Amino acid sequence: MNGVNGGGDMPGLAMGASSGTLTADEQETESKDLPAFRPVDLDAFPGVDALLHRLGFGAFVRDSVSAPVGRNHAWSGRTESGRRVFVKRLVGTAPDVQARMRRMLAFEDFVGSVPELTGHVPVLLGYDRDAGLVAFDHVTAKGGAELMVDEAFSEDLAFTVGQKIGALHAAAPVGEMDTTLPVLPDPGLLQALPLTMYNEVSFAELEAWRLMQHDAGLREGLERLRQWEDEAPRVPSHCDFRVDQLLVLDDEFPVIADWEEFRSADPARDVGAFAGEWLYRSVLDIVTNRGDGDVQFPDIELTHEQVLTRGAEKVERLLPLVRQFRLGYLSRREADPGFSERATAFAGWHLLDRLVAGAAQGQQLSGIERAAAGIGRGALITPHKFAAVLGFEETR
Repeated sequence: MNGVNGGGDMPGLAMGASSGTLTADEQETESKDLPAFRPVDLDAFPGVDALLHRLGFGAFVRDSVSAPVGRNHAWSGRTESGRRVFVKRLVGTAPDVQARMRRMLAFEDFVGSVPELTGHVPVLLGYDRDAGLVAFDHVTAKGGAELMVDEAFSEDLAFTVGQKIGALHAAAPVGEMDTTLPVLPDPGLLQALPLTMYNEVSFAELEAWRLMQHDAGLREGLERLRQWEDEAPRVPSHCDFRVDQLLVLDDEFPVIADWEEFRSADPARDVGAFAGEWLYRSVLDIVTNRGDGDVQFPDIELTHEQVLTRGAEKVERLLPLVRQFRLGYLSRREADPGFSERATAFAGWHLLDRLVAGAAQGQQLSGIERAAAGIGRGALITPHKFAAVLGFEETR
């Protein structure tokens, strides 16, 4: 089954990092019609050009196409008509791809009923359900992760993002929405990894899972979080919300991308993920001079006390962004009972999830990754102690 949506006047945007955000350098390359990364051979997927022809744009001009990095196949470039588009091909097993397509299309049915999200989500131009293809209009924008690294993610932007997530969660469901719990966190993986998964992970990933599997307190915390999530109010939710799913126009107008995991879920998951992003960033910054002004990072190895001191300073510097996000969120949706503890626990899980994701990119776990995991463990196991630090108070 295929679909074609009218583009209208509202620009769609390239999707987030897991599906193709363009960095500033990539965008500059794109503007010169030179590929940023070598794309997957389009001739191997004739359905891409076929979809673009059905949309009336003509095929991709091959030497203009770049390939944003991500888990899916993605192409961004100029078509024969001159229109710049972004096309993504979902990669995975057939059932997984079809489930993600259903969720994406369910989001398209839903989002038209939420005026406040108009312009703040990518505009779908068309799709080929059977081929797992989706096409969006392309426009140049900075990624939220890029702004984070450049220390250009403002408190005003955080407040606006909070408003949009709050509006998403406050909206009434439309049509049939997925009501299943997201796959992770899965307490069962802290008992044992499935053989298929065990055979595919790296040594560093095995080390990360081994650390968590030997932690009885962490297993209990994950089981409790899963129970809280199962009993929590269900609202329309992104369920894969990270700063690299944000595209930002003029450093202040956010667009939230990548809706493959959209479903009716616990709203604390999205809010906790945003907090977890900044908590994780603050830990990574312990071993950098970001935010230190003219103070030079010491050449010697940090002592345990120095790590703790710098960690507290880095957290305090970035948490105003979380607090502004929360204020924006509460301006659109009232927090339900237990929301702050669930959001804090999800922030903790986010750091543990980052531990595993980072391990997949290396051969061994770094000390700073272990430190981030330790903070995540604390937030997940004792969220009532961390909630006030993150600014997740129950009341307005």
